[in-house]
Amino acid sequence: MKKQPRTKQPTTDVVLGYLAGTEPPCVSLYQPTHRSNPDNLQDSIRFKNLVRDIENSLKEKYPTREVRELIAAFRDLQDDYQFWTHQLDGLAVLASAGRFDVFRLPRAVPELAVVADSFHLKPLLRHTQSADRYHVLCLDRHKARLYEGNRYSLDELHPDDFPATIELALGDELTEQYLSVGAQGAGAPRAAGGGVAGSGAAPSVHAHGDKTDEVDIDRDRYFRAVDRFVLTYLSNPARVPLVLVAPTEYHAPFRAVSKNPHLLAGGVSKHPNALTPAALRESAWESVLPRYQERLAGLADDFRVAASRQLAAGKPDEVAAAAIAGRVGTLLVDADRELPGRVDRATGTIQAADLSNPEVDDAIDDLAEEVLRMGGQVVVVPGDQMPTDTGVAAIFRY
Repeated sequence: MKKQPRTKQPTTDVVLGYLAGTEPPCVSLYQPTHRSNPDNLQDSIRFKNLVRDIENSLKEKYPTREVRELIAAFRDLQDDYQFWTHQLDGLAVLASAGRFDVFRLPRAVPELAVVADSFHLKPLLRHTQSADRYHVLCLDRHKARLYEGNRYSLDELHPDDFPATIELALGDELTEQYLSVGAQGAGAPRAAGGGVAGSGAAPSVHAHGDKTDEVDIDRDRYFRAVDRFVLTYLSNPARVPLVLVAPTEYHAPFRAVSKNPHLLAGGVSKHPNALTPAALRESAWESVLPRYQERLAGLADDFRVAASRQLAAGKPDEVAAAAIAGRVGTLLVDADRELPGRVDRATGTIQAADLSNPEVDDAIDDLAEEVLRMGGQVVVVPGDQMPTDTGVAAIFRY
């Protein structure tokens, strides 16, 4: 059986890694994909056409052997039936000598194939820097699941080494009392419509005194293991809100041991297995929405205050000069705007260019990359929430 390609999670740190110099050619492929049949039947065909364009472009500049080696991984992916039956809304593939990285994205992306001296990162930047991203931790005493979502979708994550069950986390360290209590198991809560929404509901506990204490100790140790993993591998790299979805009785114990500053107050006090996928997404977004609105309003206010002190800019040329100088601490980017051109890093100016050229990114995304490269923050926001009408708003460090 062919080994499934390992997909990567697009985080800010991952995207920053592509900003470093890479030996060309750098191949960037993006395409919209579909989650279900029959819409997804055309996805592999569209991918094949993009790969053909990439191969033709490579042949114009690079030796045949180098082209063959780079295209081989694309061909393998093209013919992988299982891969194409498990897609989200968008696909990104970044490849160069010795590198072939695949991303499944919960947002649609424009269809694009670029062969250039550096990677085309615009769609990944839009994903990782969007203000509406959040994570969800579904938890009970015995099991945990992780999700990533935005306003429109929520998708389960399967990170390597995640302690999805208490047995995986604690193994031989589980107390004898936990094992005897766990064996009594109870049925899973039922989701709306009568189906079981998931597995691993909390079992009935009939222990008393010290026995109950031992079970609670195991629970808290498990919660700590889950919290450490989520903080290290999700929250710290992504820096987005985390929503806890758990039965009411587990909120206080988890919050008591959690060290995650991104964990939202409140959360959802329901057993995850009792929620349909749609209800889970709606409940999670309802928890995130006040923070999302507060953050956007705060960023706009920060820009206006900074502008009154001559510590902000909304004109692209002024933003470009400040970005090259490393002065931009926060850059707000209109989610739907493009600015034909490119940023000249030598002069700090924006040069006009034709976006139809596949080797030309739009200047707004050049600015976003430059701010990230200089250690600044980039936030992609809806156009109606922007404090300027130019597509960019920069808040300076000094």
